[in-house]
Amino acid sequence: MKGPRSFGFWVSIGIAVAILDQIVKMVVLNRFDEGEQLVVIPGLFNLTLWYNPGAAFSFLANHGGWQRWFFSGIAVFATLFICFLLRRYRDQALFATGLALILGGALGNLVDRLRIGKVVDYLLFYQGSWAFPAFNLADCALTVGAALLILDEIRRIRAGPKENAVDQRQ
Repeated sequence: MKGPRSFGFWVSIGIAVAILDQIVKMVVLNRFDEGEQLVVIPGLFNLTLWYNPGAAFSFLANHGGWQRWFFSGIAVFATLFICFLLRRYRDQALFATGLALILGGALGNLVDRLRIGKVVDYLLFYQGSWAFPAFNLADCALTVGAALLILDEIRRIRAGPKENAVDQRQ
């Protein structure tokens, strides 16, 4: 099946997200030194360059390097599983959009892990002395994709048994 609901269409969205993420990261890597910041919105938002060898919120960041391969393996497994799901549920637009965004985010961060051993983060939101951990476009895609999967499931549940009989994910 070709067109906007084909497997290739959804995978293309994921690849486009990963490519855009990598382009922005290259610009940041060429413009900033580690820890350097550019104030964009004073008291709220800076562009910066931070490296995260761990996972979300720097989980396992200081554990000697084994986590690079562990999280890379998870990303490879997730990519394969997402491709399986996209092939099977390509006609379910909201579900497939969420999966495509997660695919793009996983690939974007996987490229960093394989290329430099850690993820490049550059978006920093803060207020006073409080700062949210720096993140990147791939992280945004992962978050939005997960939110879309949750929204899709809520819609499916609210549709009730009649709709669900047609839309079973078996």
